[in-house]
Amino acid sequence: MRIIAGTFRSRPLQAPAGLATRPSSDRLRETLFNVLAPRIAGAAFLDLYAGSGAIGIEAISRGAAHVTFVEHAPAALKVLRANLVSLGITAGVNLHTASVASFLRKPRPGTPAFNSAAAFNIVFLDPPYDAADEYAATLRLLGAPSSTLLAPGALVIAEHRRKQQLDPRYGALHRTRLLEQGDAALSFYAPQTAPDPD
Repeated sequence: MRIIAGTFRSRPLQAPAGLATRPSSDRLRETLFNVLAPRIAGAAFLDLYAGSGAIGIEAISRGAAHVTFVEHAPAALKVLRANLVSLGITAGVNLHTASVASFLRKPRPGTPAFNSAAAFNIVFLDPPYDAADEYAATLRLLGAPSSTLLAPGALVIAEHRRKQQLDPRYGALHRTRLLEQGDAALSFYAPQTAPDPD
């Protein structure tokens, strides 16, 4: 597994052993970042269920201003930290070692307990494919009227099995695009008032 483009292009990344963490394929990452290209420079990026950190690190490599990783599995955290160290990434990142649900329910900007970007321009989520309930729960939290996580014009992307159907709407989030590649798919969501990702 390697970084595809940007500052760290072609640098190798470790991946956790076993099947509990499923890194996004290089092809799928390339497709994702081709879509995100006009938005990524200077973005505040949230990588949920971060695993090895490949998605968030790719975002850093391509010019994201800040990336917040959320991961709680010990094996994945060990690899994620090792990847950040091997690339010398020390600035512009936060690592939250909590469940995604607890992170999303944390106090938001303006409170001392919150130490991440004020709001996120891009949110990526890739729960274990077998944890189907995680998709709906996470997207509902992000689309809740009380959520202050999303910056104006934000984009939320969920990677999932091609055969798994996600709802077209979760609260304020509406699906604007669906990309399928092999056995995987990317569902793009935006708040109702946000522009289409095209």
